[in-house]
Amino acid sequence: MPTALALFAVTARAGASRSSLLLGLLMASVFLATPASANPRYASIMVDVESGTVVHARHADAPRFPASLTKIMTLYMAFEALERGEVSLDDKLVVSPRAAAQPPSKLGLRSGSTIRLEDAILALVTKSANDVAVVVAEGLAGTEWQFAREMTERARQLGMSSTTFQNASGLPNSDQITTARDMATLSIRIMADFPERYAYFQTTRFSYKGQTYRNHNKLLTRYEGADGIKTGYIRASGFNLAASVVRNGRRVVAVVFGGRTGRSRDDHMVALLNRGFTQVAALGVPTPGRLPPRNPMRPGISLALATGEGTQEQPVTESEGFSLVSRAEARGVVGWTVQVGAFGHYELARGAAAAAVRRMPELLKGAQVLVQPTEHGSDTLFRARLTGLNTHTTALEACRRLERQHSTPCLVVRDGV
Repeated sequence: MPTALALFAVTARAGASRSSLLLGLLMASVFLATPASANPRYASIMVDVESGTVVHARHADAPRFPASLTKIMTLYMAFEALERGEVSLDDKLVVSPRAAAQPPSKLGLRSGSTIRLEDAILALVTKSANDVAVVVAEGLAGTEWQFAREMTERARQLGMSSTTFQNASGLPNSDQITTARDMATLSIRIMADFPERYAYFQTTRFSYKGQTYRNHNKLLTRYEGADGIKTGYIRASGFNLAASVVRNGRRVVAVVFGGRTGRSRDDHMVALLNRGFTQVAALGVPTPGRLPPRNPMRPGISLALATGEGTQEQPVTESEGFSLVSRAEARGVVGWTVQVGAFGHYELARGAAAAAVRRMPELLKGAQVLVQPTEHGSDTLFRARLTGLNTHTTALEACRRLERQHSTPCLVVRDGV
């Protein structure tokens, strides 16, 4: 508002004509109509992930209601439990009467039924199901109230100093608050700390008990390079979105709060991203594939960066169910290769390949993971490949199941290609 009023005051002091004054008033009204100034729920931030540079921020530290962006934290907690070995993807979580009674958006789970943890993860990512969020919370912590306390404590450890959680879904609660900056922090942390799980956020559709649910995040198919992460809406928050995009070797994470509609929120996000990538380009040449270090509070392997052909990463543990080979080693392998995507970051490619092995253990047993850098215009992409499959039939069947059951894009090629 001060900018608009100052514009009008300068026009008046200059002894401008009546038409000039009207022009000044018109420009002021246009300024005041922008989302950032007219909408009290609005906030936004954009961060260049590689450098940590904030390239845009507006009300980034103002308290806001997270709505279903809350579920990013719910998933973070589930991923940690998986890594600690407390649960497995095939564990069946029991649906309590309280979970079944949650308002939409929901899967409509019946009290007393069960849902596999991996199906629960996919339902949170795509359908943003509130009943499933409570099922996960109760399955991991006994009660949703206790789970929310643990969410808040973990969020503070991640640096989200302005965030408090009261539930696992994001349904209305006046004490459940966050900021755009904190949600950007969480988005970056979940992809850096769980690169092998982050691929879930790229799921465009999810089938469960005969019904198919499409991901609410339309940027996945609308904006080139988008690979996550989550939408949210309650009346008090407006339409929220946390987005992750890779272009020209750079990854940015952007967060928008307070859209008046889902479409206007998406349009505003696209405009921010377009302007933001122009600013990011001025930061210099990036190092392809870099993500922030894993959270030091978490155990596990800290992966090195793959920078070129033949790079050998640190060995993975046997519990992960696969071995990792370099491109040079893969040249000696005879058989067939399944490719499950190409990514802007090494860790995301490795994670996608690992997820495919976990999903198809009977067909992909003995396959070796190959993360293959390749030039794509000015970008470096990392192909996620599973090499050394014995027969063409096995490779084709694995691809068919990955595409049909898990919406995983898949390509069969001859080893060494």
